[in-house]
Amino acid sequence: MNYDEIFPKIISHAKEYGFIFQSSEIYDGLGAVYDYGQLGVELKRNIMTAWWKAMVQMHENIVGLDSAILMHPTVWKASGHVDAFNDPLIDNKDSKKRYRADVLLEDHIAKFEAKSLKDTQKRARKEGWEAGSEEFEKYLKNNRNAVKAREAQAKYEEALNTEDLTKLRDLIIEFGIVDPVSGSKNWADVRQFNLMFKTQLGATADTALDLYLRPETAQGIFVNYLNVQKTSRMKLPFGIAQIGKAFRNEIVARQFIFRMREFEQMEMQYFIKPGTQMEWFEYWKNYRVKWHKTLGLSEDRLQFHVHEKLAHYADAAEDIQFQFPFGFKELEGIHSRTDFDLNQHQEYSNKKLQFFDPETRESYVPYVLETSVGLDRTFLAHMSNAYQEEEVPNAKGGMETRVVLKLHPLLAPYKVAVFPLVKKDGLQEISRQIIDELKLDYSVMYDEKDSVGRRYRRHDAIGTPYCVTVDYETKDDNCVTIRERDSMEQVRVPISSLREQISKRLSWRELLG
Repeated sequence: MNYDEIFPKIISHAKEYGFIFQSSEIYDGLGAVYDYGQLGVELKRNIMTAWWKAMVQMHENIVGLDSAILMHPTVWKASGHVDAFNDPLIDNKDSKKRYRADVLLEDHIAKFEAKSLKDTQKRARKEGWEAGSEEFEKYLKNNRNAVKAREAQAKYEEALNTEDLTKLRDLIIEFGIVDPVSGSKNWADVRQFNLMFKTQLGATADTALDLYLRPETAQGIFVNYLNVQKTSRMKLPFGIAQIGKAFRNEIVARQFIFRMREFEQMEMQYFIKPGTQMEWFEYWKNYRVKWHKTLGLSEDRLQFHVHEKLAHYADAAEDIQFQFPFGFKELEGIHSRTDFDLNQHQEYSNKKLQFFDPETRESYVPYVLETSVGLDRTFLAHMSNAYQEEEVPNAKGGMETRVVLKLHPLLAPYKVAVFPLVKKDGLQEISRQIIDELKLDYSVMYDEKDSVGRRYRRHDAIGTPYCVTVDYETKDDNCVTIRERDSMEQVRVPISSLREQISKRLSWRELLG
């Protein structure tokens, strides 16, 4: 299945099975804000657990934090967000709609890239080339649409790197980009727009203090750096990890949960001795991409993207990109932030944020190495990676299509589903006893509606890795049938060993060891 065909199916699937709902849907919804349903919240929590175990539990020198969403407004002045947290926006004079200029240009370039891939696939079918072969990759790189994409990308990056707003508008006009709503090319000038949500703290309007909803979670770590270091008696290097909400007033928030106004980040700031940042940069790059692969994201859909233009605070930055249905996009950022953040907060707060090194007997402001991954984007990556449609044999001897979410078993919302073959003759009671035995360790679901075949398909669609069927033979031999989701293989095991059989298949030790 082509990636560009699968995205609408994933969105529909997410709603149909209770993974994600539009926020306030009964009131026609709130744009780019979503609610996680009964299955979505389980998958989301499992991703968080996998991240926390890998980053905190597996590292003696990394501890957790949960900082407040509301922070003193000077925090955002010190961090640069008040003055520099902007997006380039452009209005269409005819439709009166507002768009991000960079997104319009990136979409234009992506269309050429998509055409290049489509041309290459067509040529490959004609010539008999395998996807990924030398001939395939050469044609993909050199066909006319690929060349156009590279030329447009070079012009776009030049304008972006020089922050030339006039040039961005000129490129939109040069490329003939039209308003997606009206088709108009009547564009206004490009302007900068701050993305932070503003709120107020106080009982009356005239005494209220202007605050912001945090646009990132990192600053909560930086302002608590010294508190954590002293109370934990940490030596460098050490890290502080946090999972939390962030808010950005995105004008063009789209692509489902990829870009939202309210989202969650999983971040770790690693405090290190100046001069060691490149060593740790390589370490965390490799560690983080390995984590994504271990949890089942396909290796051929992951790549590193090097930042050509670095943020003012960074001396190295790379993104781990995942091939979403709409192209390779950032999943996680690995950034060497130098000592910028702590120096800024030290200056604005007039509080020393230095580390005393007992070995060298010197004090200095540590450097920071950051790993920051979007929880919602990771969720979407796993949905995109796991969603498959397969032709499989049916009970009548023919073939049928099954939709299956091939999630890593430890991420699946339900780990085990237990079925009585029929709703009588004591099979329900045996099934309930099995659930009571398993539910303290695993999320388990009881399902007695429809035929067993239909129940299998239902649990394939939500990613349940193991289904246990209790039948009439169970009453005689005390055995049940375990059916594995991906292979659809079925094995008969004693009820007494069922918990052990499940635990072998659902081991964090195997995943992270």
